[in-house]
Amino acid sequence: MDKLKKNFASKLLKIKAIKLQPNNPFTWASGWKSPFYCDNRKTLSYPDLRNYVKFEIVHTILEEFPEVEAIAGVATGAIPQGALVADALHLPFVYVRSKPKDHGLENLIEGELRPGMKVVVIEDLISTGGSSLKAVEAIRKNACEVIGMVASYTYGFPVAKKAFKEAGVKLVTLTDYEHVVAEALETGYIADDEVELLHEWRKDPANWNK
Repeated sequence: MDKLKKNFASKLLKIKAIKLQPNNPFTWASGWKSPFYCDNRKTLSYPDLRNYVKFEIVHTILEEFPEVEAIAGVATGAIPQGALVADALHLPFVYVRSKPKDHGLENLIEGELRPGMKVVVIEDLISTGGSSLKAVEAIRKNACEVIGMVASYTYGFPVAKKAFKEAGVKLVTLTDYEHVVAEALETGYIADDEVELLHEWRKDPANWNK
């Protein structure tokens, strides 16, 4: 797994899916300021890399969650890869909205799940884990069992680890903060002093740069 995490981190850096702006921080949806941004949705624009992600997620599911009966993608970032993975596994696919549609059937889950189905959730990125676990909650309310989640990347924040543990959800990721930063330093993508800044940010991301 460590080899996969290193390889995928390298691939993300090569397509510049990792952005570092310590002097002009990004603002996340949560309101947090961050010198670091991971946009692994860029992988969709590179056919070879798109397939690499698909097959690694498929392999991970077959290894970790072989009893899977359906795939759910978290809107919007994980819808494309979720659909590709479901197709490769010949399984039903649904996606979970961040909030119910405001017209028509007012669906929160788009697609069809049968009660009792064992579902693996696909996510593109884990930060605090809030939106990902809302999707889990929606699936559980649909009388299905979430047997795990596979994400392309996680920042590995303590708040997210705690949330997943409390929710009883096993999370497996293709790569993570540690491997991306190590690879970035090794390849000269970032300098030693920038690594120190990133580690300071990661200790308390909610209050960094305030």
